[in-house]
Amino acid sequence: MFRHNFKYALKTLFRNKTLIFWTFAFPIILGTFFNMAFSNIESSEKLSIIDIAIIENDEFKNNEIFKSVFENLSDENNKDRLFSTTYTSEDEAKQLLENKDIIGYLKIENNNPKVVFTTNGIDQTIFKYVTEEVTQTSEIIKNLSEEKIKQAISSGNFNVNYEEIYNRIVELTQNQDVELNNISNKKISYTMIEFYTLIAMACLYGGILGVVAINQNLANMSSKGKRVSVAPTSKIKVIVSSVLASYITQLIGIAILFVYTIFVLKVDYGDNLGLIICLAMAGSLAGLSMGTFVGTVFKANENAKTGIIISVTMLGCFLSGMMGITMKYIVDKNMPIINKLNPASMITDGFYSLYYYDTLDRYIFNIVSLLVFAFILITISYISIRRQKYDSI
Repeated sequence: MFRHNFKYALKTLFRNKTLIFWTFAFPIILGTFFNMAFSNIESSEKLSIIDIAIIENDEFKNNEIFKSVFENLSDENNKDRLFSTTYTSEDEAKQLLENKDIIGYLKIENNNPKVVFTTNGIDQTIFKYVTEEVTQTSEIIKNLSEEKIKQAISSGNFNVNYEEIYNRIVELTQNQDVELNNISNKKISYTMIEFYTLIAMACLYGGILGVVAINQNLANMSSKGKRVSVAPTSKIKVIVSSVLASYITQLIGIAILFVYTIFVLKVDYGDNLGLIICLAMAGSLAGLSMGTFVGTVFKANENAKTGIIISVTMLGCFLSGMMGITMKYIVDKNMPIINKLNPASMITDGFYSLYYYDTLDRYIFNIVSLLVFAFILITISYISIRRQKYDSI
């Protein structure tokens, strides 16, 4: 009976044109639009080398941190070069700024870095941001130096050379033998965020399949449901076989979407495609569970239930960055609990973790969160189905 109903449910789903559109066609169409809209946007927004000037006074010459940072960021051999720096006097820097040969200049006076502009723009903002970051780093090193002094005094050594300790810490920060551990596999393209949310949306649209699977087995929703209710068979087995058929259908749709985006749109999901597929499978289960929950708990017709699934899915994708890549960070900063409960955010966050972290801790956390989310909704759906009774059919 289980196998027969599974086969029957699978055929029914593939013959439903509306379901096929939302599960298979719509994500592909949306992905195509994403590719058309964002394919050239990053290349057109690449930053050019920023022309700046630095007042080469004694304070700057004695500040090893500022010297080192700006020399590195202005090095022509540095692939991440940011500035083209002119070291000059203040009068000449003002003249260069007036002639618009530079966007601004830096002056260190009384140990206080000051950036001078005549206009505002993204280049000026970058220059100011770098200066502020270097200043903060300098303060950290100074605090470390003071900590070293306190340790020396507490150990009974009162012959402390502050300058020597300070220079030693600076030397350590500049030691070429010490390399930063780059835990990201590559610089993530922000267009990839759109495709991540696209995958999340496709996973959660499995909820539509879940609604159909449940409605086909509820006596108050379909003729088949009436027959299931009076038939001398296990109602749970029939429902489970229908839900499993819906899950298989959803996975086929996700597989087609992956094949299309990888081989047609040339989307690079990185070296962890297997883990990404596992995450998509967990996300699909979460989406399906959301459909079974809506199908059993809400007392409405099938169109209304489908509308609820689509609305919740699009809201979740919006909060996870589909309509604006900064939205996810705004929510994470101001109301993080929302995205902790948002399955679309769990899916996209799992994708981010594969790029940004060298461990799978956060990825596993998101997988577990999706499975717990699915388990809770499926449990509620099961209890709701068990309690349903009809006075007449």
